[in-house]
Amino acid sequence: MIIGGLQRLTLIDYPHKLAATVFLAGCNFRCPWCYSSELVLPERIEKQPKISDKEFYNFLSTRKNLLEGIVVCGGEPCLNKDLPEFILKIKEFGYEVKIDTNGSNPNMLKKLIDNKLIDYIAMDIKGPIRKYKELIGLNFDIENIKKSASLIKTNRVDYEFRTTLVPGLLEKEDIIEIGQWLSGAKRYYLQNFRPQKTINPRFEKLKPYPEKYLYQIKEAVSPFFDVCLIR
Repeated sequence: MIIGGLQRLTLIDYPHKLAATVFLAGCNFRCPWCYSSELVLPERIEKQPKISDKEFYNFLSTRKNLLEGIVVCGGEPCLNKDLPEFILKIKEFGYEVKIDTNGSNPNMLKKLIDNKLIDYIAMDIKGPIRKYKELIGLNFDIENIKKSASLIKTNRVDYEFRTTLVPGLLEKEDIIEIGQWLSGAKRYYLQNFRPQKTINPRFEKLKPYPEKYLYQIKEAVSPFFDVCLIR
């Protein structure tokens, strides 16, 4: 496991909790709009400054009475076979744990849930099932995505789904299709694309969708979810 970054305080990444975010390097997707190439591309991971386990656990120890939760994200954290042991150590310090995942490893998600290692799950939904392989940039068993979404919807751990609306890749009709797929889910968030450093530099020049368009999409898909909001 490679710890590729640590955000020592976040007020927005863990709902209703003061938290820190730990970034684990490595990802099995190649979404061209991804903002975290230093955690995804092997040649950039190699150059990225690393944080040692000792440094991270020392940080947890010094923040025990200040922070409530730890967000574990990536890259894709569920690629790490020792993730359960890593999270167990975090919880031994008294923190609640949120995991951000692309849903590609339902077996790991189930293991974390069954062993009561996570308190909140956020799954990135890249698009409707029919467009997934195109969006993630590689051939992949999409059944794993469907299994993860179903597992998250029916488990006892609190959760959310979220989608980044990338101009040219996703439109209103695609989000409605996602709504039909995930109908009945607790929370769904729409996130507008931000033109900053991306895996594919071409996406840095894209103009985000107007806010008005996002609200039109929100109005169309809200009936599918208990909560549907724009971030």
